[in-house]
Amino acid sequence: MTARNGEREKGSGKEQNEKMNQSQLARNRFEKSCMIPDDEISRKLPKEILLRILSYLDVTSLCRCGQVSRYWNMLALDGSNWQKIDLFDFQRDIEGPVIENISLRCGGFLKYLRLRGCQSVGSQSIRTLAQHCHNIEHLDLSECKKISDVAIQPLSKHCAKLIAINLESCSQISDSSLKALSDGCPNLAEINVSWCNLITENGVEALARGCNKIKKFSSKGCKQVNDRAVIALALYCPGIEVLNLHSCDSITDASISKIAEKCINLKQLCVSKCTELTDQSLIALSTNNHYLNTLEVAGCAHFTDTGFIALAKNCKFLERMDLEECSLITDATLLNLAMGCPSLEKLTLSHCELITDEGIRQLAGGGCAAESLSVLELDNCPLITDATLEHLISCHNLQRIELYDCQLISRNAIRRLRNHLPNIKVHAYFAPVTPPPTANGPRPRYCRCCEIL
Repeated sequence: MTARNGEREKGSGKEQNEKMNQSQLARNRFEKSCMIPDDEISRKLPKEILLRILSYLDVTSLCRCGQVSRYWNMLALDGSNWQKIDLFDFQRDIEGPVIENISLRCGGFLKYLRLRGCQSVGSQSIRTLAQHCHNIEHLDLSECKKISDVAIQPLSKHCAKLIAINLESCSQISDSSLKALSDGCPNLAEINVSWCNLITENGVEALARGCNKIKKFSSKGCKQVNDRAVIALALYCPGIEVLNLHSCDSITDASISKIAEKCINLKQLCVSKCTELTDQSLIALSTNNHYLNTLEVAGCAHFTDTGFIALAKNCKFLERMDLEECSLITDATLLNLAMGCPSLEKLTLSHCELITDEGIRQLAGGGCAAESLSVLELDNCPLITDATLEHLISCHNLQRIELYDCQLISRNAIRRLRNHLPNIKVHAYFAPVTPPPTANGPRPRYCRCCEIL
């Protein structure tokens, strides 16, 4: 019996080998058939030229080309065509296995991958990506809710060429990820950890120590990022050009002054909702950061004319300023901006309740208004009247103006402005008119809108 069993096993083994050989032969024949051009264009153009042409196509176009023929499928899916992949515009419900297949196919060719909003992609997929795509330089994982510290560890281990990573709204990311990146990604220049609420000063300090080439850092909404974290960035990453600390409400003048002192190439700064800051921060910026072009300070209620006058005198390249709810500033700020900032393109003055028509007149008479100013936001400025719109007629590049809840602005003034600037977009709101008293009875106590409220 044992001899018979042995013969059967040998026979079954031979059959399996024969089946494997047959499948391998079939696969080889299929691959050979794919190598043969089957249309006139493909026969006339060399493979290298076709690959170069396909390299300019996006993901959707490549997938369509892959359905033309076997030969085109082979060309379209060649890893050299997939150096830059943006799946946000392609399909947002991408599953993890798709990313793993892309990683295996692209290998070392892949340099740019955007997975923003792909909420089904988890840490295992990123681990596979890291293991096969060692040359990845730009990786966007923003709003990928399943991504955790487990995904960042292999990136640190295998992707030393990583230059930029976006982890915005990846709520499971903590200091461990920043420490891992500091250990394995010394070339990191851009990182976004906005709304990663587990990030603290410990993680930011570790990142700053290990990645001193950082030029762009964003921690919007990270409440635990404090003065210690920001000072570490200033000390270890002096090349920072873009810094977003929106709603990091515990930072004070001490850290912003240190950033101003050490990061002299700073170009864009957002400290909106950082309510502890005072004019000391603005004066420090004006002294050290002469190339500043964007400043967002919405909700910084302690800032006054003193700080902005200092900025206007020394920061000649300012292009965009958001001063919403800086309620202490007056027309003096606008006068100095008009004289000192000729490149100003966008200015937000919402809820700056001390601004008057005179300030707008001074602004409109400056060099920035005639040549550069394109957006002006004046909503909830109660002292603004029709005279403001008359002053703005000379601002030929003005494209949009916000006038919500400016109750002294009339429809007629808006019409006159549009007659002179036909392409301008005016956003305004006019409350319903209270109906006149009826002849048959007493005047209603409330208008219809009051009844609804």
